[in-house]
This record gives sequence, C-alpha cells and structure tokens, in this order.
Amino acid sequence: MNKSVLKLKLVVTCGVILLLTSCTTKKDILYFQNAKNFETIVDTDTFKAKLKIGDVLNINISTIDLNVTKPYNLVESSGVGGGGQLIDYVIDPDGNIDYPVLGKVKLLGLSAEEAKQLFKKKFEEGDLLKDPVVIIRIKNYKISVLGEVASPGVYPVSGERISILEAIASAGDLNINGRRDNIMVIRDFNGTKTFTNIDITNKEVFNSPVYYLTQNDIVYVQPNTAAVSRASGDTRIGLFSGLASLAVTVAFLLIRL
Repeated sequence: MNKSVLKLKLVVTCGVILLLTSCTTKKDILYFQNAKNFETIVDTDTFKAKLKIGDVLNINISTIDLNVTKPYNLVESSGVGGGGQLIDYVIDPDGNIDYPVLGKVKLLGLSAEEAKQLFKKKFEEGDLLKDPVVIIRIKNYKISVLGEVASPGVYPVSGERISILEAIASAGDLNINGRRDNIMVIRDFNGTKTFTNIDITNKEVFNSPVYYLTQNDIVYVQPNTAAVSRASGDTRIGLFSGLASLAVTVAFLLIRL
C-alpha cells in the first residue's frame, strides 16, 4: 500500500472519529438563530415591575417648601451630627405599608409609577401637600442566576427592570455546557411560584412573558446532555475521549509520513 492511499485512509478515519466525538453543534450554542439580517423587532412591551409582599421601599417626598415634607421624610439618626438616611418601608403580608400621617397605604400589585400617583392623590385630596414630587425605589430588587454560567450569584438591579439577557450577561454569559433552548425562570408572587422555560436560540425570546424579570426572580441554566453524562460517570464519555485522543495521535502520525 503506497503512502498516499494510507494517508487518505487515515484522514477518513480521523474525520469519522472527530465527528463521532463531537458533542456540541452550532445549533446548540448560537443565540437568535432564526433572526434575519436587518430584521426589525419592535418592542411593544410596557412591562413594569409590580410591588410584592416583602418589598423594601425607599420613599422620598419633596415640595417647594421642604419644611412641610419633614413629617413624611422620617430619618434614621446616625448619631453623628444629627444626620441619617430615610427610613425604609416594608410591604406587609396584607400588602400595606404604615406611612407617616397617611397611615396604612395599600401598595401590593402596583408599579412604582402607580404607587407615586397614589401618594400624590392622597396628599392632594387630604390638602396635605401641593404639587408634591414623589420618588419611590425598590431597594431589594435583585435577581439570582444559577447553573451553567460563568459567575452564578445574586445580582442587584439599580433600575426599574432588567431583561433575562441582561441578567445572563451580568453573570458572565452561559458556559459551553449550558442549554440555551431551555432556560428556566422561577417567579414568586406573594407565595405562588411559577416556572417558565425560555429559549434564547430563538428570536421569539423577546416576546416571552418572562423576558423582563421581576424582583427576586431566579434564572436557572440547565446543563446539556454531555455535562449530565460526565457528572453521572457515563462510561461512553471516557470512550469518546479515548477516541478523540486517538484521532490526535493519528493526525500527528500523518504529519510524520
């Protein structure tokens, strides 16, 4: 057998081995695979996070005359120089906060903007403040990213909303073992948990009801089949690894021929 024929057989053998040992394809890892060049998707989502039981709120009231707002902007004394931070308000199990002068204010299920309008209405109807400026921030707005990502953990959200793609980016993106087509979002609203799967290989991810995350959502990236097999000690993984090593050795011999 001449060297040319031997080389050809070795090349074919290497190709078959590498094909058999390849566990991941472009279809498994590319995002938005069905998006076309220059295609436009209009974001019509008007998502706004709703206030939940246990939310910690920072509420600041201001008007032209700052003195009249002092009863509403209670401050925790730091003990140094008389300064301090505004106290926080926690939404209780009944959906209320206990607010100075106004008493019980029900905020459960409202967005931050809707809560602002409610406060303004109460101030004006009670002839308490004129043209007040109300600022409400959710202090415990955070999301958790678990599973096959570079940096799993809990991430605070500084704005009023965050998308699942932004959450994944905050965690350093998915690693090669993460399933892109079946990411789970676990959402809790006042004790009721929902589980929704989302596929980021498809452009329809932008239309998903969990594309925008609410406070305390959990994003779980599941491992792919290869990762599960390795973790369970599947003997086929060792066989494939051996075949891959063999392919490398054969390729080296080809160079030497």
